[in-house]
Amino acid sequence: MKKVERILGFIAIIFIFVIGKSQLVSDILFFRLVVGMGLGYVLSRSYTGFAGSVNRAFKTGSTKLMRTLMFMFFISSIVTAALLFKGDVTTFGLWINPINLGLLLGGLLFGFGMSFASCCASGVLTDLVTALPRALISLIFFAMGVFLGFPTQNTASIVTESWFTTETGELFSKGVYLPDLFLWDGMGGYLGAVILTGLFALIVVALSYKYEQKRKRENTFTGVSVEKMQEEEVPFDSKDYALVSEATYSRLFIKPWSLVQGAVGITLLFALLMGVTHSGWGASTPYGLWFGKFLMIFGVSADSLASFAQMKPDGFIQPFFENGVSVQNLGIVLGTIIYLLTAGKFIQTFVSELKISFKDVFLFAMGGFAMGFGTRLANGCNVGALYTPIANFSLSGWIFLIVMVIGGWSGNILGKKINS
Repeated sequence: MKKVERILGFIAIIFIFVIGKSQLVSDILFFRLVVGMGLGYVLSRSYTGFAGSVNRAFKTGSTKLMRTLMFMFFISSIVTAALLFKGDVTTFGLWINPINLGLLLGGLLFGFGMSFASCCASGVLTDLVTALPRALISLIFFAMGVFLGFPTQNTASIVTESWFTTETGELFSKGVYLPDLFLWDGMGGYLGAVILTGLFALIVVALSYKYEQKRKRENTFTGVSVEKMQEEEVPFDSKDYALVSEATYSRLFIKPWSLVQGAVGITLLFALLMGVTHSGWGASTPYGLWFGKFLMIFGVSADSLASFAQMKPDGFIQPFFENGVSVQNLGIVLGTIIYLLTAGKFIQTFVSELKISFKDVFLFAMGGFAMGFGTRLANGCNVGALYTPIANFSLSGWIFLIVMVIGGWSGNILGKKINS
């Protein structure tokens, strides 16, 4: 059966590329599809997810994923600096988000929600393949939360106005752009911004190690089985190498990637996105548009939806396959499927989490809604308010990280009490 899955995996790759290239209306949409597939593949094969950075630490004591994310944030900031140095920053849609009450509340809600749903805005897409019931419920209520949060995001001063700003002419007047703090460094502020980003990352790494040491001293550290599997070295001697062999296939398509390999892979894909689209990685806004499209099935007009959401009706009218981020999100799902098929793990993984209880349904729904509404308050999710802003030198990303961790920790504590 595994051999059949592998064959189907490669057939799926060819089919998706042929259909995507011929049916999508522009090259940039096809590019979005390919990048999404890459993200889904990397996230799945490296067992990486933003929600796990908090959830794993709370449940097992392991902070390895959190430390790896800090490495990814740092090298991604170097990518941004390389793209912007001597370039025209006005041509890039940098995610310099406001710092305000909305950011704090949104980050808390998002962290709280991801503790119950065991996923995030990008993770819910990979989990549609690996944990369908949980992910589907979370996604439905996530989309509802995003849609119901649109009016607040678009009109409330606690979301739109920033307590602190930096200004370079008319740029970034709604947030703090770190290079603006170091314009004297001889490199347009980017050297100072990269160093400060590295310093922030090192602080998080140091705190993570301190926490992990504490758990080990208290004998409450259990570690993560997946991380242990990723660290296992498979013996290899070049004298035994054969191009067509099970060992070679396993190294190329089956063996899980390490967290660091995953971080490098995501950074490379982020660099492609920034270089080609001049914008970062976002995921959550289309979820609200999808929910609106669902309501249109029952006769709700696009104008009515737009009036409620305080936005133009274009997003609700636009076909699914003409929205770049929607196509990219679909690519994440397809990339996950491709990895599991080519690795011969699809059926085994798909059926592993099909059973859930009524209590689980309630918790997943609550988690999904909290994450969705939180993204509107914070102007983004784990990628739109955390990863991309940090990589784009927005101070808001680091603040979101702090409140997201607090929210996730609180949610895990409450979830533990409910489950006990």
